[in-house]
Order: sequence, then C-alpha cells, then structure tokens
Amino acid sequence: MGNIFVKDGTPSGSGSLCRTCSNAILIRGYRESEQITLCEKPYQTMTLPFPVYECSGYYDKNRPGWDQMEKLAINVVPGPLKPVGFKVGINTEPRLKVGVTEEDDE
Repeated sequence: MGNIFVKDGTPSGSGSLCRTCSNAILIRGYRESEQITLCEKPYQTMTLPFPVYECSGYYDKNRPGWDQMEKLAINVVPGPLKPVGFKVGINTEPRLKVGVTEEDDE
C-alpha cells in the first residue's frame, strides 16, 4: 500500500523551527531527550516542551542585518539623461503642410 498524504497534517522527521530563530535559546544534553528550549519573544521567557513547527514571532538568525546589507550594497548612479522622442535635424522643414492651401501660401 502507498503512502497517504494529509494536507496540514503532523510533520514527521522535521527539526524544530527554534533551531534557526534568533529569539530562542536551546540547551541540549547528550541524549535526544535532554533538551530545553526557551523562547524570549514574549515578555516573559517561556519554556517550550515540544518542537515548534510554526511560529508568528520567528526571526531567522541567518538573515543579514541592516548594517551587513549596507556594506554589501552597490551604489548605483544614474547616467546622463538622453533626449526622449524622435530625432529631428536642426534646419529641416516639414514635408507636408497640413491645412494650408495655395492661396494662403501667397
């Protein structure tokens, strides 16, 4: 029999979201059961007895800060502005005179 997929079901084999969160303090022992997870996002530090799958206060600690992004940024200076539209010669006359009759031309 094949595997059954349940949308939004209980995840299996995935690590806790707290491992990469900058608001979390993880204390681990030698055994897998020896782990304490503390979350500093709320006003009072809270102990989490289970691995976290989703968190609204998650902030990735691997994400660069504002100072790091400014150091990596490239300054882009716009070049000189070019004229917009069709190129027209200096002393050119229009080829077609619209709305002008021969009597008006004299």
